[in-house]
Amino acid sequence: MKNPLSLLGKSIAITGASAGIGRGAAILLSELGARITLVGRNQARLDDTLGQLSGDGHRVAPFDFQRTDSIEEWFAGLVTEQGPFDGLVHSAGIGSLLPLRALTTSHIDEVMRINVFAAMALTKAFSRKRAYQPGASIVLVASVAGLAGVPVRTAYSASKGALIAFARSAAMELAKSGIRVNCVAPAYVKTEMFEEAFKTITPEQMQKLIETTQPLGLGTALDVAHAIAFLLAETGRWITGSVLAVDGGYTAQ
Repeated sequence: MKNPLSLLGKSIAITGASAGIGRGAAILLSELGARITLVGRNQARLDDTLGQLSGDGHRVAPFDFQRTDSIEEWFAGLVTEQGPFDGLVHSAGIGSLLPLRALTTSHIDEVMRINVFAAMALTKAFSRKRAYQPGASIVLVASVAGLAGVPVRTAYSASKGALIAFARSAAMELAKSGIRVNCVAPAYVKTEMFEEAFKTITPEQMQKLIETTQPLGLGTALDVAHAIAFLLAETGRWITGSVLAVDGGYTAQ
């Protein structure tokens, strides 16, 4: 029986692969047959992810996405070393949990640089000739914070809203090249970033937060990884410029 989610033989780069959604996506996509290039800042944590992958042909490619001016040259080097990619998952990002009146220009710049500028530079690099295979797919990890107002997350919301707007325009521009560009927009997912962002509230407050925002409860990295796989595989062949909310019902309210 044909499996439309099969990624057998596909070469896919995943940023933010050292933890959370990026790691979950890497593990799932390897189980679907893909060869994974793991990207992130922490070599040791990338090696840990590598040890959890199925199959072979995977590799680790450490990189710090604060170096936005170096992204295109670095990615071109990856292509030279291992050939064109079939897919790109950009999961690297940073959170921000600051009230509007506490924001500084330097903080906003840092959030936008990692969450938006890096995604734009990566997409540009991926779209270069000889960097991608026919039928290639890009999935950018956004957030429901880019779709709905969230208190004390203005910088983060702005970055994810910008990412969604960028993906839609990039999808229109790259369609003629056969590259699809989509976003997944998770709500609260149990990851290291989630736990770090909300470590100052009690378990009771956390439970109330989830109950009042997500009817299906707290998500997992695998929940989001399933959506990423759907958009990368043949199942997403006719989908581009979309935002797939993977949010436990968050945006249905």
